[in-house]
Amino acid sequence: MRETRYQGAIVNKDKILLIKHLEYASGRSYWVIPGGGREPNETETKCVVREMREETTLEVKVVRLLDESQIPNDPVYKNRKTYLCNVISGQANPGYEPEEDAAASYKISEVAWFDLKSEERWDASIFDNPIAYPVLHTIRQKLSYV
Repeated sequence: MRETRYQGAIVNKDKILLIKHLEYASGRSYWVIPGGGREPNETETKCVVREMREETTLEVKVVRLLDESQIPNDPVYKNRKTYLCNVISGQANPGYEPEEDAAASYKISEVAWFDLKSEERWDASIFDNPIAYPVLHTIRQKLSYV
């Protein structure tokens, strides 16, 4: 079990980038903040930069820690740290999952920018997502959008 999930809130022009996971077995898809676990001897910020590159193809700069919270009932992580990131270069594209067990279960099928000022144009599936929606709400609060 990994202790902490390190994720990046990539924000550009009042929009946040999310990735969509597509599960092979069920065909179910859902939006998430890009992120994952730290490698041995890797700092938290280097982990976030690496994860953003792998999952979104973007080079980012970590600005600051936005939120730290516990994740109840998660089979993989106990805690979550969300870092605010700015794009340095690149175009957002679906990246890949380098961990074999995860890559065997799902792929990153899409990336999309979601307006932080208003939820009106968000994909309807976001609102039913028990992980992504509360995280997005917290990010919007921390960045003074609500």
